[in-house]
Amino acid sequence: MPMHHRPSARRITRLAAGTALLGLAAALTACSGGAGSTGATASSDLAIGSVDLSGVCPATVVIQTDWNPEAEQGNLYQLIGPDPVIDSDKKAVSGPLMAGGEYTGVDVEVRSGGPAIGFQTVTSQQYTDPSITLGYANTDEAVQLSADMPTTAVFAPFEVGPQIIMWDPATYPDVKTIADLGRTDAVVRYFGGAAYMEYLMGSGILPASHVDGSYDGTPANFVAAGGKDAQQGFATVEPYVYENELSSWGKPVAYQLIHDAGYPIYASALSVRTGDLESLSPCLTKLVPIVQQATVDYYADPTATNDLILEAVDQFDNGWVYTPGVAAYSAKTQVDLGLVGNGSNETVGDFDMDRIQKIIDITTPLFEEQGTPPAAGLTPDSIATNEFIDTSIGF
Repeated sequence: MPMHHRPSARRITRLAAGTALLGLAAALTACSGGAGSTGATASSDLAIGSVDLSGVCPATVVIQTDWNPEAEQGNLYQLIGPDPVIDSDKKAVSGPLMAGGEYTGVDVEVRSGGPAIGFQTVTSQQYTDPSITLGYANTDEAVQLSADMPTTAVFAPFEVGPQIIMWDPATYPDVKTIADLGRTDAVVRYFGGAAYMEYLMGSGILPASHVDGSYDGTPANFVAAGGKDAQQGFATVEPYVYENELSSWGKPVAYQLIHDAGYPIYASALSVRTGDLESLSPCLTKLVPIVQQATVDYYADPTATNDLILEAVDQFDNGWVYTPGVAAYSAKTQVDLGLVGNGSNETVGDFDMDRIQKIIDITTPLFEEQGTPPAAGLTPDSIATNEFIDTSIGF
């Protein structure tokens, strides 16, 4: 089955993390004086500041994410101004879109993905719902869907993707990399169909005989193996959860980022439908720098925005459990590991076209074999642009 017809590894892992935490954490209490469950924002009462998006952007800029609220989306929730509205039916949070504490003349709505959109890709949701202005797309997914549902990425929230392979350091004390792991007898469990695993096997980093695509998103098999097996995960979640909130494990895990094993996608890149790029350009010229600055501001002090994220999780009440500990760990880890940052220059959110070309080169034969060939003649500037990036904004 083609990858875009089934839940992604990211979505399944996030669901597993929530499932693992059920019963382990107390219910989150709603923050006082914050958001309500219904109603319109109070934007009309605010004076427009130095950046005016009205007239060039939609009255509500809709951003579709790929999962429930979490700290990895903190820069988006950072955009939301006073009196945010949490809609538990739509699984969305909205409010006045702010830039540097000033109202921009439009609203913003951050929509949850995963279970909220039936576990389909964000891209397919964008093509189903034209009200979505921007949505998340990984580089490899953009390549795969480029023929039928083309998207153009305009901002990269992650310099390095958080996807990992993790293992027990007590069982494998000499293993430092995924390649080291491939020289052991460890079975590496992952969600079947993931393109990065096809790369790891095809490049010889992991023997095909040692990988198992039956990962179901829960920690049960990893725990039951007592450290003998390895597993996919995310650097922003599993290391903290397994050590601190999963009582059946309760000790550290070691890991390597998939990025560092030679698969450098841009994860969760904010993207528009390619056909809308020209008409949205006046908006994006002003909006993308606001997102850049919101990214810098969020990681400088994520506390208040994390409170909003936690409140949204609480009010959505869909079985996803996300604790203050995970949120704080995630925000700090993203900075500490360089998952967010400026990369090789002084700018946040821009794209290295050589990296994108590498992903096109790696994944095109994989997707052709799966029956989902990319658009003919695909080039990096077909699926990403730095046109709207303000090079002066960075960490």
